[in-house]
Amino acid sequence: MPKPDIHPTWYPEAKVICNGEVVMTVGSTQPEIHVDVWSGNHPFYTGTQKIIDTEGRVDRFLRKYGMLDPSANTTDSDKEK
Repeated sequence: MPKPDIHPTWYPEAKVICNGEVVMTVGSTQPEIHVDVWSGNHPFYTGTQKIIDTEGRVDRFLRKYGMLDPSANTTDSDKEK
């Protein structure tokens, strides 16, 4: 049993609100939780996430650690050598 008068009020049916719409209910110490992102609109969970390769950083990383197939990325300068 918890000690009396030291714990916050527990709301077992707290509403999680995103964009003015109740998206789920959880247990919390607040009756309402307002969020901008939740699993229903986060790019990772919705499958719309894209890896953006800026300036070839992913390829450079893969080459540096030997994870890139050497025959996959051959350029004209590589062919001349």
